[in-house]
Amino acid sequence: MEKELKNLPGVGEKTAEKLKEAGYEDLMAIAAASIGEICDAIDVGEGTAEKIIESARNAVQMGFETADSVYEKRKKIGKITTGSKNLDNLLGGGVETGAITEAHGAFGSSKSQLAFQLSVNVQLPKEKGGLEGKTIFIDTENTFRPERVEQMAKVLGLDPAKIMKNIFVARAYNSDHQILLVEKAKDIIKEKNVKLLVVDSLTSMFRSDYSGRGELQPRQHKLNRHLHDLQKLSEVYNLAVYVTNQVMANPALMFGDPTTPIGGHILGHAATFRLYLRKSKDQKRIAKLIDSPCLPDAETVFKVTEEGIRD
Repeated sequence: MEKELKNLPGVGEKTAEKLKEAGYEDLMAIAAASIGEICDAIDVGEGTAEKIIESARNAVQMGFETADSVYEKRKKIGKITTGSKNLDNLLGGGVETGAITEAHGAFGSSKSQLAFQLSVNVQLPKEKGGLEGKTIFIDTENTFRPERVEQMAKVLGLDPAKIMKNIFVARAYNSDHQILLVEKAKDIIKEKNVKLLVVDSLTSMFRSDYSGRGELQPRQHKLNRHLHDLQKLSEVYNLAVYVTNQVMANPALMFGDPTTPIGGHILGHAATFRLYLRKSKDQKRIAKLIDSPCLPDAETVFKVTEEGIRD
């Protein structure tokens, strides 16, 4: 891969080394980077950065391609089972790699439970609905519980100690820290065969750091950039991104469910799959798919038991 970097027009041995140190090990990562990112990473001028990116884009052919070759690429997409066949079917076979899946709902609707379950299930063999990969878990609300992961692993006959060693957890203390953790995630993803990145919750820190109507524009701008970083990671490394989202009540709504997800249109457009989770009787939960590029809007019921997410 380093040879490929060295052979790029405008990239010599030293620049290739600098790019590698900054985490740009393959041409796709450079091609998908912005001029500012390359300038900061290897301390070059905008003109040089632009040339490097352009060379990488030409090398990986980032132009148009026919639909059948896109279809071939789509065959490499993996799916992680949720533990519930109903929920898997709703999502078209499970949580997809190369995409952002967002789940929103009131507290107690099991958004975090699904995050724990996916963190365990992604480590399963492919024939059992896993991807034999590891997890990065960014916790913004202090909700990560290793005890729950241990419980879910034991039920599946897995070694809890081994499962927990394959989940890399970081606690984010504000929105800037959260953004930085996603940037740092790149290094772990390349090294450790990470196939799932969880952010629980995506919007919590942005809500507390930017409160009031006057702060809405900078908040949305920053959230937009953060979502693009997550999107890029999911596509470049073919991993699943699962984010949980908070909700608010819309006081203007007179009839129907007043629950509205935070993040507005920016999150609505960035998320590939959007799930609305709500509590029903006892252990039952209702999941509604409200947005997907290829699946119909539909609803299903699943259960949250001591064993985890089940039908």
